[in-house]
Amino acid sequence: MDIARTPSTPEGNPELADAAPEPKEPPVIRREDYEPFPWLVPQTALDFGLGLERTKVVARLTVERNPAAEPSATIHLNGDGLEPLEVEIDGTPTLEWSLEDGDLLLSLPGEKHEVRIVTEIDPSANSQLMGLYASGGMLCTQCEAEGFRRITFFPDRPDVLSVYTVSMRGPKDQFPILLCNGNETASGETEDGLRWADWHDPWPKPSYLFALVAGDLVAKSGTFTTMGGREVELNVWVREGDLDRTDHALESLRRAMKWDEETFGREYDLDLYNIVAVSDFNMGAMENKGLNVFNTKYVLADPETATDGDFDAVEGVIAHEYFHNWSGNRVTCRDWFQLSLKEGFTVLRDQLFSQDMQGEAVKRIEDVRVLRSVQFPEDSGPLAHPIRPDSFREISNFYTATVYNKGAEVIRMMRTMAGEERFRKGTDLYFNRHDGEAATCEDFVSAIEDGAGLDLQQFRLWYSQAGTPKVSVDLRHSGSTATLALRQVVPQTPDQSDKKPMPIPLRIALFDRETGRHGGEEVVVLDAAEGEWTFEGFDRAPVLSINRGFSAPVSIERRIEEADLVFLAAKDDDPFARYEAMQELVTGHLVAAAKGELSDDARSRARDFIGEAFGAILADEALDDQMRGELMMLPTQTYVTEQFDQADPQRVFEEREALKRTLGERFVEELRAMHDRASSVPYSLDAEARGARKVKTLALSFLAAADPADGAQRAERQYEAADNMTDRQGALMVLTGLEGPQRTRALLDFYERYRDNPLVIDKWFALQATSLHPKVIEHVKALAEHPDFTLRNPNRVRSLYMAFAGNPHGFHAADGEGYRLVTDLVLELDPINPQTAARFVPSLGRWRRIEPGRAAKMRAELERIAEAPSLSRDTYEQVTRSLG
Repeated sequence: MDIARTPSTPEGNPELADAAPEPKEPPVIRREDYEPFPWLVPQTALDFGLGLERTKVVARLTVERNPAAEPSATIHLNGDGLEPLEVEIDGTPTLEWSLEDGDLLLSLPGEKHEVRIVTEIDPSANSQLMGLYASGGMLCTQCEAEGFRRITFFPDRPDVLSVYTVSMRGPKDQFPILLCNGNETASGETEDGLRWADWHDPWPKPSYLFALVAGDLVAKSGTFTTMGGREVELNVWVREGDLDRTDHALESLRRAMKWDEETFGREYDLDLYNIVAVSDFNMGAMENKGLNVFNTKYVLADPETATDGDFDAVEGVIAHEYFHNWSGNRVTCRDWFQLSLKEGFTVLRDQLFSQDMQGEAVKRIEDVRVLRSVQFPEDSGPLAHPIRPDSFREISNFYTATVYNKGAEVIRMMRTMAGEERFRKGTDLYFNRHDGEAATCEDFVSAIEDGAGLDLQQFRLWYSQAGTPKVSVDLRHSGSTATLALRQVVPQTPDQSDKKPMPIPLRIALFDRETGRHGGEEVVVLDAAEGEWTFEGFDRAPVLSINRGFSAPVSIERRIEEADLVFLAAKDDDPFARYEAMQELVTGHLVAAAKGELSDDARSRARDFIGEAFGAILADEALDDQMRGELMMLPTQTYVTEQFDQADPQRVFEEREALKRTLGERFVEELRAMHDRASSVPYSLDAEARGARKVKTLALSFLAAADPADGAQRAERQYEAADNMTDRQGALMVLTGLEGPQRTRALLDFYERYRDNPLVIDKWFALQATSLHPKVIEHVKALAEHPDFTLRNPNRVRSLYMAFAGNPHGFHAADGEGYRLVTDLVLELDPINPQTAARFVPSLGRWRRIEPGRAAKMRAELERIAEAPSLSRDTYEQVTRSLG
């Protein structure tokens, strides 16, 4: 599954919520307590009588004792908000059952039985969007992690694998298309106006991979022939008006299938692959076997409505869910503590795919930027946890950047140490050993260890220790010898104070100052608290390039001259290291300036160094614009704030804007020339045109910082001339942070132009919520009253409130109004959609890293949430951990 990459309306009324109040003290689930389920369920037959307000579900489970588990005469079937209407055992009705905390308990005396259970649900009332729910007149499901128990009583855990046969029927005018996992075996219509279909999935799967979709849909169709000769029918199902925006999704799927065969040897195993786009979805997408359900955001794309980033996201998420067919479906998780087994590995696979499709250098920088902006703060805060957690109260809270993104980095380190060829041998061994099984992270590491011939005993600490390691770097020079001294510290995190050194593979190169070249790259592995390496043949002190390609997810701490950073920013042949030098140069200045440590002379000197590096980037004709754009980007305010023990967000904001203004003023002619040059490049999706669009808006942002009036005029011209969403959104982004008539005209035009396109209107909300405008809080409050805003659609909620929570300029307003705004949202949303509500709590949970005045206000808002009655398990866990 892909996690979503960003006075109330009637839909926001908590009285409409369908969830019963959760207990105030939900139980703690511990990894060490895992036991196999005492019953196997080799066959599951489901019959659905479909309706938006009333769906009847008949489940027939073939169950038999599990020889690998402790025997039990009782079967414990999970349920959530269900009542059994009928219960039969071996064809005989029985009243010998009981309900315990929503679960159904049955006595089963024999070795093998057939259990039949009838339930009835109301999909239209399912505001949690978990289980079977209604979305715009259609029915769809989301069962990961524990949604299947909202459909029927079942052992809803990932280690119970079953072969599913499904029959469904419903009014053909409402549900002309009926989809499920696997292959369709029969379909038709009845004389009384019902549409019916039977489906069979031959591959055993856990209940979280079950999917059903019923609605009035049309498909963009195609085929793919696998390396084994199987012809697979491909369908991207959408509402009729969206069909012309599905070409990119279908082609992305074909590319992913071909790439996975060539790179990992994985072939698709069914005759049919369906993707369905759904408007109301908590996550980004879901990898259900053969029937992937997607948020429309990650399916629909055309130049008029989607940015270059949107095109990339569609391609990446389509690939991610497809790759799950092996890393998640054919080999699944034993329990939810092993979530990174499938998600970390699959994120790495989709990153490698996107590198090959889009270019390795820029993609790697983008991935690291996400890791640092989301996962590093997670690792240094109250919600820190290992990529394989030891306990949880609510599993949905562990769909985190740590499990996904850091999990991918940990596996990438194994690939770095093994090399591509030996790593492939390890993954082949993993798939061969565990095909059709529910496996563990240990199973994966053991397969890489055996297949690649590595000793990963100490490396396993990466799975059990939380926190981002800090690596101190010291390079000394004497005579012709350079000595590299490294020291690692893994910081204390909640529940973990005693940390052990972990193996850290660092790609390095030593540059000659005169020639600007190095003698070759090598990998050093720091596997102790401290280590030293010596290098001969350096008559002059070399310049160190370290953690090239971001070979390890660590924080590098070193004293390095600004002149050396300028050298690396201009000459390093590793794209990430070059980008990193520029980021380090700017971040160091902003931190010192925000702390008040710089004299006027020191500030001027630092800006001169940054200007020298920035000018070299603008003038470097060997650079393509995609990479030039990355080097031009200033570190985000969030990233800079993370460098403080306790930051003053306003000081950081002011210093960052001042630097942006200084660079805009110093390079005004070069930036204008760049903007003009880029504006002349015709639209296409090739690398040259995409790069031109990137630097065009970056140049515009610097120019607007230097001269707001001129920037507004230039931005309006870019907006009016735009023939694609990338240029139009870029211009509007700049305008939203400015005051003047151009801002108002553009916002009104954008809304009227796209008012019937929900995904683009999401952009309209988000651009205003993330703006640098001094009245951004007033704007967010007004947008919450807008007729197009609703709490019932997660995309719309995220577009306004998650965008605002990620805007330090507004969220950290000195009077605490930003914190109150998010808290009010959490309290109103929690009874409706607790999974979405809980994702807003971590923004308040960063209070320990903020200066005392604001920190007290943030903590007070967390306490206000904690005091609310009947909090969901999702929000309760996030709040108590953030306060603890």
